[in-house]
Amino acid sequence: MVVAAQSLDELCINSIRFLAIDAVEKAKSGHPGLPMGAAPMAYVLWDRFLRFNPKNPAWFNRDRFVLSAGHGCMLQYALLHLSGYDSVSIEDIKNFRQWGSPTPGHPENFETPGVEVTTGPLGQGIANAVGLALAEAHLAARFNKPDAKLVDHYTYVILGDGCNMEGISGEAASLAGHWGLGKLIALYDDNHISIDGSTDVAFTEDVSKRFEAYGWHVLHVENGNTDLAAIEKAIADAKAVTDKPTLIKVTTTIGYGSPNKANTAGVHGAALGDAEIKLTRENLGWDYEPFVVPEDALAHWRKAIERGAALESSWNETLAQYKANYPAEAAEFERMLSGQLPTGWADALPSYTPADKAVATRKHSEICLNALAPVLPELIGGSADLTHSNLTELHVSGDFQKGAYENRNVHFGVREHAMAAIANGIALHNSGLIPYAATFLVFADYMRGAMRLSALSEVGVIYVLTHDSIGLGEDGPTHQPVETIASLRIIPNMLVFRPADGNEASGAYKVAVENRKRPSVLAMSRQNLPNLEGSSIDIVAKGAYVLSDDEGTPDLILLATGSEVSLCVEAAKQLRAEGKKVRIVSMPCWELFDEQSAEYKESVLPKAVTARLAVEAGSSFGWHRYVGDAGATISTDTFGASAPGNVMFEKFGFTVDNVVAKAKAVIG
Repeated sequence: MVVAAQSLDELCINSIRFLAIDAVEKAKSGHPGLPMGAAPMAYVLWDRFLRFNPKNPAWFNRDRFVLSAGHGCMLQYALLHLSGYDSVSIEDIKNFRQWGSPTPGHPENFETPGVEVTTGPLGQGIANAVGLALAEAHLAARFNKPDAKLVDHYTYVILGDGCNMEGISGEAASLAGHWGLGKLIALYDDNHISIDGSTDVAFTEDVSKRFEAYGWHVLHVENGNTDLAAIEKAIADAKAVTDKPTLIKVTTTIGYGSPNKANTAGVHGAALGDAEIKLTRENLGWDYEPFVVPEDALAHWRKAIERGAALESSWNETLAQYKANYPAEAAEFERMLSGQLPTGWADALPSYTPADKAVATRKHSEICLNALAPVLPELIGGSADLTHSNLTELHVSGDFQKGAYENRNVHFGVREHAMAAIANGIALHNSGLIPYAATFLVFADYMRGAMRLSALSEVGVIYVLTHDSIGLGEDGPTHQPVETIASLRIIPNMLVFRPADGNEASGAYKVAVENRKRPSVLAMSRQNLPNLEGSSIDIVAKGAYVLSDDEGTPDLILLATGSEVSLCVEAAKQLRAEGKKVRIVSMPCWELFDEQSAEYKESVLPKAVTARLAVEAGSSFGWHRYVGDAGATISTDTFGASAPGNVMFEKFGFTVDNVVAKAKAVIG
């Protein structure tokens, strides 16, 4: 049989290739080209370097593997199956991209144990990997001792031409180089093919020189198809460089082994077809039926199970000795890994009365962050070059920088998209760290791809987004987020808060910290807001509540968020003086209110009261479901303008007189 002439390495590599080929063919959907070309580098990495335990995918000190080129996910599913992960059986491989299968069309961390991050949108994975490496460096600096390396693992990435074209990868790589993240190693599958064909049509830069300019160590494997020794040496050389991340450019042939489709766009995102698969089997000497793995290859792959158990056992011994020598640090380390928050942490959040000074909710946010930082050592994050506008500095800590990884203030520079994806990576490290990322609310548009993946990936990143409306004033319509809140509210599994005062700001932080599987947006004002009678920290968890009411059935319900709640309070005084019964409902988080019981929602917004007016300095989109056909809104459905904030509010109708007039019209 022809197969007998193949080496064990070739058998193992071709096992990856043909599991991918067969799965894509059965599904009639998928991307076989990358797994076929990248199989050698993936094999060398997983067989000779990657430290993991297939029987415990959550083992803390495992190396992290990220397939940034997530369209080639059959590479990862083949690796998981061959290595002995229970999460991907041969039946799961056969059900690639089918309903209910743990082998979806792109890797999903919440779906498949062994998949660290959700990838597919190109460039996100490499940016997530920077977050994973940041988390490792931070925890190592905090917990490791001269006699105990409790935190000691690498982050490996396979990325492609598409990832390198996306701007987010450049943002993230620039930061990784600046920080000198020496345990981040990226293998660049340099195959010169994208969906449109040869990358020559749009992508001719020298990627190696670009990464060198970022401060990376750069290597090149010229023959990534068959030169396993060169791949092994490159990874070993990368590990020897400890003060900077490494990019290994591995030149490969997409669809390697296919006689007619290799090195073409045709193999990038479509099944090979029966005829070409037959030719590929002959070309690579693969005399096996679909989904069959040779016994010798499988036995070699499954040695990972024994290796992994030994690695975890050795680390457990290190942990036991660490607990004996450093009990306090060990207790904090284990608490963080468990995801358990410190007892009584929320007691640190400040509460307010109307007698307290009016300040902007961005200032309340700063107070919350600095109240929580001493009691939540897992809190880490920063701003995209707006620290002193977002007010996000943790006063108890220095800056996270090369040589100072133990610190918790992270300066992301003007790199919003990478900042959000790096925050996702920090959260997906699954070590209990709670990342926050800050910029102006309007620049959520720069982060949206990563923010959406926060929600999809079920990670509790906290987004501190200040300057939340036209009230920011003179910077004008480019900086005034009239539609942004509405657009974020439609993202599934995301909590969007717009607090009205200090108590609601504290309540928003309380909910955001507690929600480790849902990201939160905290939209904070630039302008000062009074602390309101009737607000509280705990009521924010209801999403909406009755802030102020009159006896009997209301003539009108005023609904508002953020700075407009206090506007409604003033308008209600005038309406009440004219004999109207007014209920004021503050709605800091629509999503939480929608999740309440029907009885609670009825108690806040009784169906019998149809006279409703919603007031929010943003888009009216979405308010209809709360105000109904008989209700109305005072909103901002056009772009803003350049003027002082108080002038903006007057010109756009956010005044007591206009609220009163619109309220009367609704009642009438």
